[in-house]
Amino acid sequence: MRGGRTPGTARLSYESRKRRTQLLFVAPAVVFLAAFAVFPIIQLFRMSVSDVRVSNLGSDWQFVGLENVVRNLGQGAFGGVVVNTLLFVAIVTTIGLIGGLAVAILLAKSGRWSATILALLVFVWALPPVVNGSVWKFLLGTQGLINSVLLDLGLIDSAVPFLFDDRIALLSVAMVNAWVVIPFNALVFRASIISIPAEAFEAARVDGASRWQEIRFITIPAVRPTSLVLFVLTVVYGFRSFDFIYVMTFGGPGTATTTLPFLGYVQAFIRFDFGLGSATAVIAVLMVAVLAVIYSRSVRREEIG
Repeated sequence: MRGGRTPGTARLSYESRKRRTQLLFVAPAVVFLAAFAVFPIIQLFRMSVSDVRVSNLGSDWQFVGLENVVRNLGQGAFGGVVVNTLLFVAIVTTIGLIGGLAVAILLAKSGRWSATILALLVFVWALPPVVNGSVWKFLLGTQGLINSVLLDLGLIDSAVPFLFDDRIALLSVAMVNAWVVIPFNALVFRASIISIPAEAFEAARVDGASRWQEIRFITIPAVRPTSLVLFVLTVVYGFRSFDFIYVMTFGGPGTATTTLPFLGYVQAFIRFDFGLGSATAVIAVLMVAVLAVIYSRSVRREEIG
């Protein structure tokens, strides 16, 4: 025992140095998050309970409590916007998950075509939303490619107003959002399917199982934990979707495709009522926060299991 240090003391000293080193490496990330995530959220909550307009944006904000929330709830269109948001999220999540799983099952086996399609999926997923939205706005226009093909084939008598009819505009934009999220879900699902032991499928074939039975009794149960995580992530993606709505319909026709994030943008940066827009954003943030808690618990459950 050199210098009177016992093995227990040396171990504690080592653990202390290790902890300090870990904190040193974590510190930059903590500072970054505090500056670019925590502080803006705090400011957002402050603005949501204040009267903030262009005239007093750079000065003291008058505290108004829940007045902005009451004003939002008092607007006749706000209830419709909430319904739009929930429908939008439901469509994106349903199509995104089912489509992603179907594509993953089809591309589970490695091959030249699988590699080509996977590369195409990554391209679609990585394409900037503004570019993607602009392309789909052209495709779905009254004189766009889709209407032109349908008219030439004689399937319709007149152009379908995909983006201008308040009954189908929300569905059209949600379908485009789902189209973009399918590649990500497919890649994650495919990784989960590939990890299933090949012996499980071989045993099923020996027992005379059909392809559908393999999917139902082997693939789907195996990817259930992944499905929960992707479900939460896809719902969060649907809640925060803004860019496609901005590019394709700008919330129209009327408020048919206006969701909570887009309404907050309009209130804050077009009407310049920053307090009201912040209150709308806080409502959306609280919804996403609930999903974030579910996501963290699901991940923790996966790690324990």
